[in-house]
Amino acid sequence: MLRNIQKKVRALFPSKAPARPVYQRQEIPRDQHNVSRSMISEPAKKVLNRLNKAGFEAYLVGGGVRDILLGEQPKDFDIATDATPEEVHELFRNSRLIGRRFRIVHVLFGREVIEVTTFRGNADNVDADDGDDRKTNEHGLLLRDNVYGNQEEDALRRDFTVNALYYCIRDFTVVDYAGGVDDLHNRQLRLIGDPETRYREDPVRMLRAVRFAAKLDFAIEPVTEAPIRELAPLLTHIPPARLFEEVLKLFSAGYGETTWHLLQQYDLLAPLFPETVRAIDEGQPDELIVKALQNTDDRLRQGKSVTPYFMFAALLWPALQAEWQRRQDNGEPAQPALHQSIGKVIGRQVQAISIPKRFSGPMKEIWELQMRLPRRQGKRAYAIMEHPRFRAAYDFLLVREAAGEIEPGLGQWWTDFQAADDRERERMLSQLGQQGPRKRRRGRKPASQRQDG
Repeated sequence: MLRNIQKKVRALFPSKAPARPVYQRQEIPRDQHNVSRSMISEPAKKVLNRLNKAGFEAYLVGGGVRDILLGEQPKDFDIATDATPEEVHELFRNSRLIGRRFRIVHVLFGREVIEVTTFRGNADNVDADDGDDRKTNEHGLLLRDNVYGNQEEDALRRDFTVNALYYCIRDFTVVDYAGGVDDLHNRQLRLIGDPETRYREDPVRMLRAVRFAAKLDFAIEPVTEAPIRELAPLLTHIPPARLFEEVLKLFSAGYGETTWHLLQQYDLLAPLFPETVRAIDEGQPDELIVKALQNTDDRLRQGKSVTPYFMFAALLWPALQAEWQRRQDNGEPAQPALHQSIGKVIGRQVQAISIPKRFSGPMKEIWELQMRLPRRQGKRAYAIMEHPRFRAAYDFLLVREAAGEIEPGLGQWWTDFQAADDRERERMLSQLGQQGPRKRRRGRKPASQRQDG
């Protein structure tokens, strides 16, 4: 009710909108920047040169230019051109046309993919007859955007100023339309245009703001961050499959812990992991998530691989713990309660972020093995070690111990058992047998009470 009254008051007495920044093209010559052709991959240079020779404009754009200016080596190289996707596809036999919402071209050089986009235009200049090329829904979300234009329009259609920088391989200049170079120097992330409009066009831009802030260690400029908390629920309108890809980017860049805290700060977690947020609000700790993300960040810094199913197993662990506890409190035995809880938690989660079965299957196994890892007597330890998900489950156990969820000791036992030879393993298992009497089978009397046949 109060919110509706406030809206009516604002409609009667509209506040003066902040003046939009004036964007002006700047060309920064070679002697005033550090972008060098030697830092651009050979495939990217081939694409740029071939497009130029065919009479098209072509520029290195976005993250590649940004990262070089920051003194880092880019992982990817994207190109913007005035050639249409079909014209680019015709020039490169090793290319493929992809996308519907944004038509782009991927030029393939072995494992390296050069993404080529056509300059985007200003939709306000589109004739009504061409309206099918740009569609939005009732929330302002862009459903399709294949309006082409010139370089300036393309720059002002991009999301952040630091991603709207172009490098020309012919005269070695950096072209800046939106003050991106100044923002790089000031280490701030600023949206181009009106933030609320831009977030409504594509709510994923809110996640990108967090991802770049974490990766670059930049502050999100105040006007850019202002609408995020209010507009965060718009992420529920994004297809779950697309959100899965975005979440992978968020937590697979080596800055997962910082990203987690920023998502919490801007109320962006609830649309992504509603069950986890609910469990944490009800008292479940998030220490395991933080520890798992710290470990993931360390692995990435060391050049090691990370598995998405391990990350998702950690991110959903509070939700699983809450559901499992509820079921046991209602009298369900632990093992069946765990299986039912796993199905319930994953079933709810895929409504927000779709998790492919190739990842949800291993997640279940990691969780189920947490009950088996303490049961090591006899041949069980050997059987557990042969399980294809043992190593991931063991790593998960170590994270649980580091988070203080369980008493330390079991993780060290498994560490020693893996390193031991056969004789030492038998000794370790024998010690376990001596630590306490083995449980008798239900209904079977002790030998002293059995009658001889």
